Amino acid sequence: MSASAQRLRVTEIFHSLQGEASRVGLPTVFVRLTGCPLRCGYCDTDYAFQGGEWMEIEAILQQVGRYPTRHVTVTGGEPLAQRDCLSLLTRLCDAGYDVSLETSGALDISGVDARVARIVDVKTPGSGEAERNLWSNLDLLTPRDEVKFVLCDAADYDWACAVMARHRLSERSAVLFSPAHGRLDAATLAAWILRDGLPVRLQIQLHKLLWGEGPGR
Repeated sequence: MSASAQRLRVTEIFHSLQGEASRVGLPTVFVRLTGCPLRCGYCDTDYAFQGGEWMEIEAILQQVGRYPTRHVTVTGGEPLAQRDCLSLLTRLCDAGYDVSLETSGALDISGVDARVARIVDVKTPGSGEAERNLWSNLDLLTPRDEVKFVLCDAADYDWACAVMARHRLSERSAVLFSPAHGRLDAATLAAWILRDGLPVRLQIQLHKLLWGEGPGR
């Protein structure tokens, strides 16, 4: 298939404020790809598991270009589950966008264009999918990337601290600790981080504060 004919199944493309990671608050175009091989217990984008619309990469670029921002996030679902996601990321970078990728960390990130900021979500035991983590991904992290832990309880917190220390993650990239919505109180997590002097950033989902439950804009 020629580059111009490469297609991806897309759930939605929309313009909003980035709700997570270091780019939080920035006007961003989100390209949400369809499909995910994981089933995390706290997932709030399960509507992207199926359905969607097949779009050629050129059409995706045209739709992204309608919005007045240079920040683009490719997310899912699990975007890397679609082979041509790598081509989309490169094309977005070539077009001059500041591109980030939100990925579960269960799939290999080594082929992602080096210009892309990779936000790797390490799955905790509380997610129900910890056995799916591809640990070799952590060795590929750079200061441009970020690693995220969504924590459900104190056991998840202790587990994440151990993973962070074992892989020396804070020396590789920014580390984000986020409370699973409705399962761990953010203030409690903040107290643990302060108590232990962790070199991490507490992350609260801005979009849920602004627009509430569901796929807010």
